[in-house]
Amino acid sequence: KIVKEATLAEWKDKPKAGNEDDYYKISMWSGHDKNFTNYDEQPNRWGVAIDLNTCTGCSACVVACMSENNVPVVGKDEVWRRRDMHWMRIDRYYDDSEKSEKDVSADPTAKHQPMFCQHCENAPCETVCPVGATAHSEDGLNTQAYNRCVGTRYCANNCPYKVRRFNWFNYSHEDKYVNLALNPDVSIRTRGVMEKCTLCVQRTQEVKLKVRKDGRTAVADSDNFQTACQQTCPTQAIIVGNINDKNSKVSKLRANPRGYGVIEEIGIKPVVTYLTKIKNTEPAKV
Repeated sequence: KIVKEATLAEWKDKPKAGNEDDYYKISMWSGHDKNFTNYDEQPNRWGVAIDLNTCTGCSACVVACMSENNVPVVGKDEVWRRRDMHWMRIDRYYDDSEKSEKDVSADPTAKHQPMFCQHCENAPCETVCPVGATAHSEDGLNTQAYNRCVGTRYCANNCPYKVRRFNWFNYSHEDKYVNLALNPDVSIRTRGVMEKCTLCVQRTQEVKLKVRKDGRTAVADSDNFQTACQQTCPTQAIIVGNINDKNSKVSKLRANPRGYGVIEEIGIKPVVTYLTKIKNTEPAKV
């Protein structure tokens, strides 16, 4: 399942309710004589935890992401042509298992799930790029080299989450007033280039420099690092941090029995963990 859920009674009986799937752990690289980076040994390794219980689907994170990362606003017509540029989207799912057909149409039960680049450790997009424009950084991020990208879109075809975006046009931002709204810390992409969530790489680099000035190597929760989506979320449903720090909040959430990765069974190892949604279906006690 993409969105997992359980009732409150089921969760009380079994903390892993709704998330019992125990997949066979496979590796896409087993058997190869490789010299890849061991991310577990790095001082910093970024990860994300999202609590589906607290997400309300308000889309504030989507707006913040576009503003922070200079994502073009393409307009309604281009969205209809499936040329939207949002790095982040809110997927909405409806549940009709507990209601009649009439009740569903009148009052459907909806579930919301923020979806963006999962920064997979075994990223399918990286293996198909003919020019190596997408690769992994030493701190576990799936990065995109805009100057190297030639726009084959193979990476978008191979992404199981469909979160990569292609610049069909050159959104030059020639209007001087529009330019005033751009973030100078983020590159402007041009026509024919793929782009996606970078996990606010400009902010991760800034906090790493701050930590280095303090004579440390690992980023801690006390450094108050936040991505744009995390900073804007009104319910604090999104938590980003250093998962190699076992005392960090994101590490503890990833170890929660409710935690799971979307389609992790195919062995791509996403670093984004979702917490199973728990529904209280018990009647109110008066």
